[in-house]
Amino acid sequence: METKRVTMAAVAAAAGVSKNTVSLALRGDRQIPAATRARIEALAGELGYARNPVVAELMSELSRSRVAGFRRTLALINANEDERAFERHPTIPHYVAGCRERAAFLGYKFDEFWLHDPELDGTRLRRILHARGIRGIIVTGLMRGNVLPERFAGLWPDFPSVVTGVRTRGPTLSFCCVDHHELVVEAMERVLLLGYRRPALVVDETIDRLVDRRFSAGMWVGQQALPAARRVAGFYQVQAARTRRELFERWFRRARPDVILTLNRRVREWLGELGVESPRDIGLVQLERRRGTMNWAGMDQHNDLAGAAAVDMLAGMLHGHEEGVPLFPRATLIGGSWRDGATVRKTGDVES
Repeated sequence: METKRVTMAAVAAAAGVSKNTVSLALRGDRQIPAATRARIEALAGELGYARNPVVAELMSELSRSRVAGFRRTLALINANEDERAFERHPTIPHYVAGCRERAAFLGYKFDEFWLHDPELDGTRLRRILHARGIRGIIVTGLMRGNVLPERFAGLWPDFPSVVTGVRTRGPTLSFCCVDHHELVVEAMERVLLLGYRRPALVVDETIDRLVDRRFSAGMWVGQQALPAARRVAGFYQVQAARTRRELFERWFRRARPDVILTLNRRVREWLGELGVESPRDIGLVQLERRRGTMNWAGMDQHNDLAGAAAVDMLAGMLHGHEEGVPLFPRATLIGGSWRDGATVRKTGDVES
């Protein structure tokens, strides 16, 4: 049998005061004398009164929103080494745009911080966030590593935090990013439908490791549709090949791929130096179509949607009153979309 819920009106009637007095007393409002607050709190406990947390949160927000233009503030932390990465990095601005748009829709605004500011550490940033009433953090911009600076170690236990782009280590926070694994699997399916026979992955080792090797894992899965003789080993020395081009040339001559899946637009230049043109001699697929490669065939990563998903995840944490580093970090993965382009053969243009 369901127990009848004790209302605030019932507490007010028993205490011989108005419902508004009970509401103020149970919130610890100093307008109500301490003795009266104590008497009402004790009586509410005896009667079994419990506040409705949903109503309490809504009433709190309504009260605060009476201030013109009020929006709750979140922290958006640039974790990239470049202080201006939010503006000039080829990928990060897409995450940021998604974060800002979704935050505005949900009634939040951002205060922005740079994780590599020499005058900032965990202690100082914690004080700033508390002083500004900021309750949650989004971190974006990690590109060379996924370990957060040690001097901020004391910050994360105090705030629910979400990372966009990669999974962090030390601590591991909940994160949102593109589904790198499925991205490569779909790209492989597309190039095989186009008639390519020897697809190869060209991704720098550091990048692949940063995303828990989901690029190379997706390639391995995609290659299972091929006979063993057509499974081409990938090239992972991309950074080194910028200054030692012979590394790429030796791999290319040995592997003999007929289509390359990559994140690096310079691959097209490297092939051109070898007299190999796309799409005449080889197909090229960009795994992250962005500025400078929008005419390539390949995958749109929708990093703006990953940014938006990070805000949704953080909002859920705040509404659920979650705090600190999660015992079981969550991940939201955004699917990519194939786009046709000028760097692969056309559908139906298959070699016999």
